[in-house]
Amino acid sequence: MFVRPIIFVCVFGILASNTHAEAPSFKRDVAPVLLNSCLACHGPKKAEGGYRIDAFERVTAAGDSTQPGFVAKDLEGSEAFRRITSNDVKERMPLEGDPLPPEQVAALKAWIESGLPFDGPDAKSPLASYIPPPTHPAPPEKYRGTMPITALEFSPDGTEILVGGYHELLVHSAADGKLIRRIPGIGQRTYAIHYSPDKSLLAVACGTPGKHGEVRLLKPDGGELIKVLGMTSDVVFDCAFSPSGDRLATAAADGVVRVFDVAGGSDLLTITSHSDWVFAVAWESDGSRIATGSRDKTAKVFDAKSGELLITYNGHNQPVRGVLFHPEGKELYSAGSDNKLHRWSIAEGKKAADTGLVGEGYKLTPAGETMFASSADLKVRQLNAKEHKPVRDFPGAKDWILSTAFHADAKRLAGGAFDGQVYIWNADDAALITSFYAAPGYIPPKK
Repeated sequence: MFVRPIIFVCVFGILASNTHAEAPSFKRDVAPVLLNSCLACHGPKKAEGGYRIDAFERVTAAGDSTQPGFVAKDLEGSEAFRRITSNDVKERMPLEGDPLPPEQVAALKAWIESGLPFDGPDAKSPLASYIPPPTHPAPPEKYRGTMPITALEFSPDGTEILVGGYHELLVHSAADGKLIRRIPGIGQRTYAIHYSPDKSLLAVACGTPGKHGEVRLLKPDGGELIKVLGMTSDVVFDCAFSPSGDRLATAAADGVVRVFDVAGGSDLLTITSHSDWVFAVAWESDGSRIATGSRDKTAKVFDAKSGELLITYNGHNQPVRGVLFHPEGKELYSAGSDNKLHRWSIAEGKKAADTGLVGEGYKLTPAGETMFASSADLKVRQLNAKEHKPVRDFPGAKDWILSTAFHADAKRLAGGAFDGQVYIWNADDAALITSFYAAPGYIPPKK
């Protein structure tokens, strides 16, 4: 998601469960195997041999050859299965990867021999949209390195700061950075953390790059899982509750913006107007419109009920990573890789003004009549949201500031950096209160 190398890398396999006493299930036994082991080479972004596995109708079709990937009750005639079980390393799938574990091969075999039963909602639906939510691996007890801090959020009372870790959320004291508790069961990487307006829910946008993405809705106290929304074949970069809290919008690397009913979990809107990753999503204050920013170098505004595209802004000419409605609703702020914060007219899609950020701009954080813009120039800027004028800068970071969080009552601003450090400032005077590495057990190298 960033051009710089990530220091801390681990790979965990996701094994599909297959209880042979039960009839084979495509969505339970087969789809997770295909998504985890095959999607990278046979998905919408890359389809080796013209074969794709991202929807059931494609799984059972042929690629560039005339032989279908899977044929009912015909192991030899199922080209994908034949390649998966081949002893020839030059044709065995996955190429340049380890063979599938015996239990996964057995699940595929049982499914073929049973006639390829399909228990998904629609043969054309993306597999990732209906497979059972994964059980994520346990986080490491101790971190051998740090992770870029791409998401953080203050607790409702402002005394704690929640930080995205590796398959977990890390909860630290906002006063001194002490680790208070850990919330496991999260996707590999976390890209957004938000409380619902009434603070009854905690939404976590997360995923494994190139494999899986989702938003987990948790109970704030203890982190108990309530439901999983918006499962995709790549990470979810952002999520946002509507001002009333009844809807949740998501932005993902599959290029799709989705809006869900929070109470029931149903999919209300699926918006496919972007042609590349969608990094950011924001609601207008009355919940009538949604704004998005994408790697396709555009920011867009949509009607929140119909999903109709209202305007596209092309002024950045670089990926757009942050969006925020102007308080009066007639303009939009957007920040991106052109190292600028733009303010532009929603009616005409024309730029009204811009502010240089020196480095790449990231998500924008609202703060009453002001807003915060983080960037790769090692500081956070606070601006008056109505007048687009600077208020103050928050310096002191030693690396790119990728994420921010603000708590009005506590008068605290938090910033998450690429090097794994979290910084907490006094919002009134930009005095640094504390900084710490959000990596349990990690010992920074001596200077």
